[in-house]
Amino acid sequence: MNKIQFPQDFIWGAATASYQIEGAVNEGGRGASIWDTFSQQPGNVKNGDTGATACNSYHLYKEDVSLLKELGVSSYRFSMAWPRIFPEGTGSVNQEGLDYYHRLVDELLENNIEPMCTLYHWDLPQALQDQGGWEVRETVDAFNEYAKTVFESFKGKITKWITINEPWCASFLSNYLGVHAPGKKDLQIATTIAHHLLLAHGRAVQSLRQIDGDAEIGYAPNAGWSEAYSSSEEDKQAVRRANGWHIEWFMDPVFKGEYPDFLVQWFKEQENVTVPIQDGDLEIISSPIDFVGINYYTGNIARYDEGNGLFHVENLNFNYDHTDIGWPIYPEGFYKLLKYISDRYGSVPIYITENGACYNDGVENGRVNDVKRISYMKTHIASVNRALHSGVNIKGYLAWSLMDNFEWAEGYDMRFGLVHVDFDTFERTEKDSYYWYRDTIKKAGYDLSE
Repeated sequence: MNKIQFPQDFIWGAATASYQIEGAVNEGGRGASIWDTFSQQPGNVKNGDTGATACNSYHLYKEDVSLLKELGVSSYRFSMAWPRIFPEGTGSVNQEGLDYYHRLVDELLENNIEPMCTLYHWDLPQALQDQGGWEVRETVDAFNEYAKTVFESFKGKITKWITINEPWCASFLSNYLGVHAPGKKDLQIATTIAHHLLLAHGRAVQSLRQIDGDAEIGYAPNAGWSEAYSSSEEDKQAVRRANGWHIEWFMDPVFKGEYPDFLVQWFKEQENVTVPIQDGDLEIISSPIDFVGINYYTGNIARYDEGNGLFHVENLNFNYDHTDIGWPIYPEGFYKLLKYISDRYGSVPIYITENGACYNDGVENGRVNDVKRISYMKTHIASVNRALHSGVNIKGYLAWSLMDNFEWAEGYDMRFGLVHVDFDTFERTEKDSYYWYRDTIKKAGYDLSE
């Protein structure tokens, strides 16, 4: 028997994000976002792709909810596009934008699917970027006003909120490595933005407590897991820095009210970079939350390599299988990450808010035979089960993603969906992984050997 079984009250879901699926960027009073601007600049996104049409979910949301219903999920994680609600980032509310999300939420509730709403999944209004974006503290104020508007409007309808999705990506990947919008390459700017994102998170948590005491709120950091190549002190410290950049940097301030000193010192010594902390910031950032979302995709074995990147660490190629986006498949890292978070921060409720695999299988005779995605899901959900049985307080698992979508700098080439999307016709085709996941949800488990 290779049975993997979950509790009957375990929550199963699927996840998406506004800019990746909605399209309709010039409809319904929506303003421009930094991703509209970034994707229109040559060389930033493969094939010159943009999210202008994406999956056309703005118009096809009922069809998408029907797919969720058939899948059998009890939770759907989506994000609101800030520029749909405040086209200029602040000022006048765009009622059409709020109305669209009310229609979506009503459709979910009518089908007994709980909405889990992310406030910020990277589509900052371009008008705010023009005024300094996340580099200036005024954007924190603007985010809080946006959050309060949405909390008031959806009080009693949305009871699970996520403030910020993957703050590491929105800060360091976007402003130090330059891969995502707005495409800057400055470690001090990225570090400042990381702090402001955490501050915006804390402010929104405090605002929700005042507006809706019955709702729950958390955030969704992303992390991989690096395992030290050897027990040498150099290898262990290099890997500690690499992991800490994703984990401690974004979780210590929330759960411990402080930044990890070993990284603060490293940033200072290597690049003379500091965190722009003002009085009271860490108290705000560490406002108690109800859960944390964890996004996990990949991991690796790594070792010390002097001069290799900011942290002097080298990722080794152990000939692991890779997904089509090139990421190593490392389910053991998922278990180790979840266990590490639980051991370090206590029994905080955890939702797996993203986990999935990129495989670019096409439709053949009306079917998408994505057997590799099923294998990936089997091993990674088993790691979740393993962590659960090891005492980690995991409440649910939400697959990334419901459907193929605009995969940021990769454009439309990389497909993560349980549902195939034809980006010319917007036709949706359920993949074999969709049916496997549906059966897993129905049985609250599966056989690893099947």
